[in-house]
Amino acid sequence: MWTYIAIAIGGTLGCWARYGMTGLIQTVFGRDFPVATLLVNVLGCFLMGFLFIETLERVTISPALRAGILTGGLGGFTTFSTFSMETLLLVESGEAPKALLYVGLSVLLGLMAAFSGAYLARNF
Repeated sequence: MWTYIAIAIGGTLGCWARYGMTGLIQTVFGRDFPVATLLVNVLGCFLMGFLFIETLERVTISPALRAGILTGGLGGFTTFSTFSMETLLLVESGEAPKALLYVGLSVLLGLMAAFSGAYLARNF
């Protein structure tokens, strides 16, 4: 039960952080290019890589707090960080072809799903 609570709290904080950071970046750089999403995703990937290893190998924290930070906080901030970490873990475990397949399918199917959803919303 505590894990779910930690994830909910972390998710809320991560969503707020994304919203705030997006607004700030768009104020500085404008909206002509999705700089805000790019920076949020890159920062989220860095934090996921750092905190995943840090809380696995160097710092001992409760599993609930770890889930709250990684799944909730960074999941609310960006799911791209999880995708990146899963790809890294596949590569590190010697599964580079599987990692490439995962990246390719994620991008291709994600774009297809977005276009399909938009098409259905506009036409039915």
